Amino acid sequence: MQKISFIFIVSLCALAFCTEQGTIPLPEHPRPDFSRPHWMNLNGVWAFEFDGEDVGLTQKWFAGAKAFSREILVPFPWGSKLSGVPDEAVIGWYERAITVPRDWQGERVFVVFGAGDWHTTGWLDGEEVGQFKGGYTPFEFEITDAVRWGAEQRLRVRIDDTEHKFKLYGKQGYGDARGIWQTVYLEARPHVYLEKVHFYPDIDRSRVDVKAFLSGKPTSDGVVEVNFQTGDVPLKRSGFKRGMQEIEFSIEIPDQRLWSLEDPFLYEVDAILDLNGGRDVVATYFGMRKISVAKFPGADYSYIHLNDKPVYLQLALDQAYHPDGFYTYPSDAFMRDEILRSRRIGLNGQRVHVKIEIPRKLYWADKLGFLIMADVPNSWGEPDENMQREVQVALDGMVERDFNHPCIFSWVLFNETWGLFSGEGSERRYSKETQAWVEKMYNYAKKQDPTRLVEDNSPCNYDHVATDINSWHAYLPGYAWRAFLDEVSAKTFKHSSWNFVQGKSQLLQPNINSECGNVWGYQGSTGDVDWSWDYHRMLNEFRRHPKIAGWLYTEHHDVINEWNGYYKYDRSQKYTGFDALLPGMQLNDLHSEFYISTGQDICLEAAPGETVAVPIYASFMTDRAVGEELLLSLDLYGWDDLGEYENYGRQLISVPFEPWLQKEFEPVRVTLPKENTVCVLSLTLQDRTGTVLQRNFVVYVVSGGVARREEIRTSNDSSVKLVRFAPSTFSAAEWSGKQWAVFDGLKVNGAGSGYFEYRVKWPDLAPEQIAAAALRFEASAKQLFGKDRGAQVGGDYMRGKGTFDNSANANAYPMTDENCYPSAVRIRVNGVSLGVFDIEDDPADSRGILSWHAQKQDGKLQEAGSYGYLITAKVPPAALQDARQQNEFVIRFEVDESLPHGLALYGERFGRYMLDPTLIFQLR
Repeated sequence: MQKISFIFIVSLCALAFCTEQGTIPLPEHPRPDFSRPHWMNLNGVWAFEFDGEDVGLTQKWFAGAKAFSREILVPFPWGSKLSGVPDEAVIGWYERAITVPRDWQGERVFVVFGAGDWHTTGWLDGEEVGQFKGGYTPFEFEITDAVRWGAEQRLRVRIDDTEHKFKLYGKQGYGDARGIWQTVYLEARPHVYLEKVHFYPDIDRSRVDVKAFLSGKPTSDGVVEVNFQTGDVPLKRSGFKRGMQEIEFSIEIPDQRLWSLEDPFLYEVDAILDLNGGRDVVATYFGMRKISVAKFPGADYSYIHLNDKPVYLQLALDQAYHPDGFYTYPSDAFMRDEILRSRRIGLNGQRVHVKIEIPRKLYWADKLGFLIMADVPNSWGEPDENMQREVQVALDGMVERDFNHPCIFSWVLFNETWGLFSGEGSERRYSKETQAWVEKMYNYAKKQDPTRLVEDNSPCNYDHVATDINSWHAYLPGYAWRAFLDEVSAKTFKHSSWNFVQGKSQLLQPNINSECGNVWGYQGSTGDVDWSWDYHRMLNEFRRHPKIAGWLYTEHHDVINEWNGYYKYDRSQKYTGFDALLPGMQLNDLHSEFYISTGQDICLEAAPGETVAVPIYASFMTDRAVGEELLLSLDLYGWDDLGEYENYGRQLISVPFEPWLQKEFEPVRVTLPKENTVCVLSLTLQDRTGTVLQRNFVVYVVSGGVARREEIRTSNDSSVKLVRFAPSTFSAAEWSGKQWAVFDGLKVNGAGSGYFEYRVKWPDLAPEQIAAAALRFEASAKQLFGKDRGAQVGGDYMRGKGTFDNSANANAYPMTDENCYPSAVRIRVNGVSLGVFDIEDDPADSRGILSWHAQKQDGKLQEAGSYGYLITAKVPPAALQDARQQNEFVIRFEVDESLPHGLALYGERFGRYMLDPTLIFQLR
C-alpha cells in the first residue's frame, strides 16, 4: 500500500504539472543524429488502461469500445514513479488525440517510437497501422493512408509485455521498462526518403565515405547532397540513377579536425535527397575518428587506439537506470550530466550494460568526448530460434540507429554467457552449436560495421569464441589483485588458450578487464561498503601491469540491490576521504594518465624508527609534452597515539619522463618516526612548472606493540601522564537497540540510546601534581544496520531480486555519503557532566585506515573503513576531586533518547587514530 500511494502522489504531481504548465517531458528531438524539420513530439499525458485479462482485442478497444480510465505520462514506462501508473498488468493500452498539420499534406506521415517493450500494435481511428516486436530499438508505423489532414484523430496503442524466456530482458529487474519508454513523435517525409545515412571516416586519407540508403527505388535520377554546417568543407553533391537504393560516395575533408577525447569536434551536416523536385532534409553529424588495434609503443602487446594513438581505457559499468524513470531519464540535462559525472572523476568511457542506450545520451557522449561500449541486452532463457531472432532485431536496430555516434568504439553481443546456456543444473552447457552461432554473429556484426571493434561476449567464464578484445571479468578483494594480474599477464600471448573456449585461442587482441571491483569479491558480495580502499589497491596494481590495456569498474551508480557505485542511485555523492589523508587528492588522481604506484599494499606495519623501502612504479599513459624530467615529492606526516598531527619531512626525487613509459624504479628509502603513529607517505608528481600531475599515498602503521596502560611523556619542559583504557573494558553497558563488539573489542558499538561505563583506577599521582585533565577518545554514531538486526539476504541479484537493504549483507558498512546519521554523547566523570558532544555521522571510507588494516583477509569484512571523530573533553576539578576520593574514575558515555543514534568507541587498532580512550593529565 505504501508503494502504490507514493506512486499515486507522484502521478498527481507529474500529470498536473504537465497539464497546467502546457509542457511535455523530454521535448527535445530524440535523434539529434537524424532529425527532420517537420516533426511533432507526442510525449506528455495520454489516456491509459490496463488489460490484465487480455480482452481488449476481442472487445475492440482499438475502435473506441472502451473509454480509458487512467492517465500516464509518456515516455516513462508504466510502473515507474514518473509515469504516474503502478505496475498492475503486463498489457497496457494508450490513447491520445493527434492532429496532422494540413501543410504536411502530400508528404508521408509516420508515428515513430524510440522504443517500447515488447509487442506494440497501433491503430488510428480504429484502423490498424502496424505492429512491432522488440524492446530496445526504434520502430515506426506509417499512417499516411489513414490521416485526415488538419482534423483531430485518435491514436491508440496496445503494448504486450508478457514474459517470454526468449525476450531480451537485460536487468529490468531493477525496474521493468514496460510499454513506451522512449519519445514518440510524428514525422513527415517525402514519398522516397533517406532511410539512413552512414558515415565511414577515413582519417588516413582525410576523407569520409558516405552510404545513403533510400526508402524505395526512385523512378527518376536524383542527387544526394551533404551540406556542412561545421568545418570548412564545400558542399558535396552525388548523383544517382533511377532504381538505385544505395548511393555511395566520398568527401574529401581538408584540414581534418579529428574527434578525440580532448577535442570532440563534430562535423554537423544536412544530408539532402533531391528527387523529382522534392527534398528530404536530414540533420545529422559524424566525427572524424579511427578505432583500431595496434602494438603499445615499445611493447609486444596490443592496445586499443583512437586516431592511431593508444588509449588506456578507464571505464565504468553503466547500468543506465534512474530511480524514478527506470530505463528513461527525466530530462536531457540529466543525460548530459551522466556523462559529465563520469568525466568529472577522470573516466574516459563507460559500458552501457545490457541496455541499448537512449540516443540523446549518446549525443552528449559525442559532444563531450567520452567513449562508449554498447551492449546488446540479454535473455535469461535458452538460445533457441526465438531468442536468436530477438538478438538479430536488437543488433540490427542498434547498429543502424547508432552508426554515426563517434563515441561508440565497440559492440558487445553478449554478457557473461547469459542466454547462451542450454539445459539445467549439471546439464547446463555452452554448446558447440551455440558457440558457432555466436561466432557467426560476431562476423555478421563486423560486416555490418567494419569501423568498430566487436566482442562476442564479455565473459566471466573464460569462454571467448571470436572477439576483437580479450576481455574478462574479475571481482576480488583488494589484497588479491597482484597475484591475479600477474597470472593474467603471464597467460596473455599469441596462441594462448586462456580465456577462450576449447579449440580457440588468442590472437594478440588487447587484454582488458571489462568488469571489476570488490562488490562480488567477498563471500556473499559486500552490500554497501567503502569501496575506495580496495579500489585504490586495485588501481595501483592495474597500473603496474601495462599488459592489461584498461579496466572497467562496476559501477557508475548504485541500483536497487547493488551499492558499489561511484554515485548513489539518486546520483548524490559518496566520499572517499582521500583529501583528508592527502590534501587535494581526489578520485581523479587514481585515473590520471600520469601515475606513480606503490603497489596493492597501501597500508603496511612497521616498527618505530624503521627505514622502509618504498616501491616506485611509473605508468605514463600519454605522450603529452611535460618536459624530460618530473619532480616527485614524498612527504611524511601522520597522527600520533594521541591523534595529534605531526610532520616528519620531505624528500624530492627526479623522475625521467618518456612518452608511454612503464617502468619500476629503485625503491626510495624512508625512515619512519620513532613513536607510534599512523603515518602517511604522500607522493605528489609535478612537472617543472609546479603543475600537479598526480597524487597518491601509502600508509605505515608504526607500532612498537600494544601501548602501555599508563605512562609519563615529557617534551618541551612539560609533562603529561597518560592513562589508557580499552573500549572493551567497560564495567557496565545498556543500550535500547543492541550492544556488540568488533574483533574481540577493538571497537564497541551501542545502538539506540544507552551508555558505556568504565572504571579506571586513580593513577599514581598526587592531586597537587595535576594542572589540568582531559579525556580524549575516538567515537562515531552507531546506526543499527540490517545485518545487525539479523536481516536475511538472498535472491537473484542479476534479476533485480536479492535484498533491497544496503546494510543487510554481513560484509556491509555503508560508505560515507551526503546523508549523515548524527548522534550526541554526554560524558560524565564521577557524576559530573563534561558536556554534550555532537558526533557528525557513522562514516566509512579511506579515513578508516586502522579498520581496514585490521581486516583478516579471509574473504569477509568486519565494519571495514569505519572510523570516528576525535573528541577531547576537559575534566573539571569537581570530577577530579571525587575520583581521588573514590580512588577511581567512573567514566560514562551516554546517548539519551532525544537523539538515539547510538555510539561507537574505537580502540588503538581500529578506526582512524591510534589511541584507546585516554585520560590526559597535564603535570605541574
